[in-house]
Amino acid sequence: MIKILANDGIENAAKEALQNAGYEVHTTKIPQEELAVRINEFDVLTVRSATKVRKPLIDVITRTKLIIRGGVGLDNIDVAYAQSKGITVKNTPLASSQSVAELVFAHLFGLVRFLQESNREMPVNGTTKFKELKEKFSKGSELRGKTIGFIGFGNIGQATAKIAIGCGMNVLAYDLYPRDWNLELQLMNDVKVPFLIKPSTKETVISDSDFITIHSAGSTQVLGKEEFSGMKKGVGIINCARGGAINETELLEALNSGLIAYAGIDVYEEEPTGNTALLQHPQVSLTPHIGASTREAQDRIGKEVVSIIMNFSQWESSVKS
Repeated sequence: MIKILANDGIENAAKEALQNAGYEVHTTKIPQEELAVRINEFDVLTVRSATKVRKPLIDVITRTKLIIRGGVGLDNIDVAYAQSKGITVKNTPLASSQSVAELVFAHLFGLVRFLQESNREMPVNGTTKFKELKEKFSKGSELRGKTIGFIGFGNIGQATAKIAIGCGMNVLAYDLYPRDWNLELQLMNDVKVPFLIKPSTKETVISDSDFITIHSAGSTQVLGKEEFSGMKKGVGIINCARGGAINETELLEALNSGLIAYAGIDVYEEEPTGNTALLQHPQVSLTPHIGASTREAQDRIGKEVVSIIMNFSQWESSVKS
């Protein structure tokens, strides 16, 4: 029997589907420091973002042939090294696109109307200083007519761009693999409207955008002091992609100088983060790495994981036969 370790959990429906198909599924988390001792009890390992699959762990693997990241990013797995050892690595790139896209706009809608700050102040001063708060937070902005720039324009970036277009925003998109992107907007009554996005340079995105949202893969720094200096004064920054994509120290400096008006952050250089200056900054909207954490996305991830495992098992059986 094929044994699966879902070390960061798996949806109940996905677990039941695998068990009904004859797989043995283990969902009791094995601590990272114990994983090397027990990994070879399992044929398949599924992870989210918590479990790290680095070279020392890969070096001890003799049984596990398939590693699945339930989500988009693979930065917690040494993919190339695992593949060089004959281990197949898969992810679920489409399952969480809409959920992350909506979180980007949850931050954006909140920031332009100061919701993150007013929600902090209303419980304290809403009774005694209501008029003052009304005056303070009555200078918000609309998104319509503004330009949103994308650094990285894969599945999540494109899903986010569709929302932006629906809000009447202009879209600039930069990607390492530039091409013309034909987006299909889904309207009511199954009406579909094509929308063409032409690629921009990274420099254009940085200099011409009112808002910049990061959707690049990997953990390489994307925005720091040099990029901030080339932006419009008063720009808004969103990072629901990868911790480390923004230099947090230099982001704080840009926020305090007024160069950046506000930021929405879902991922951090270290998690859990000890950056209290960032956590307590009034111009920052914060969430605890929940981009893909909707019921719908987790259900889709579970279904994709099941499909990957079953297809891989069928392929491996056909090769052996």
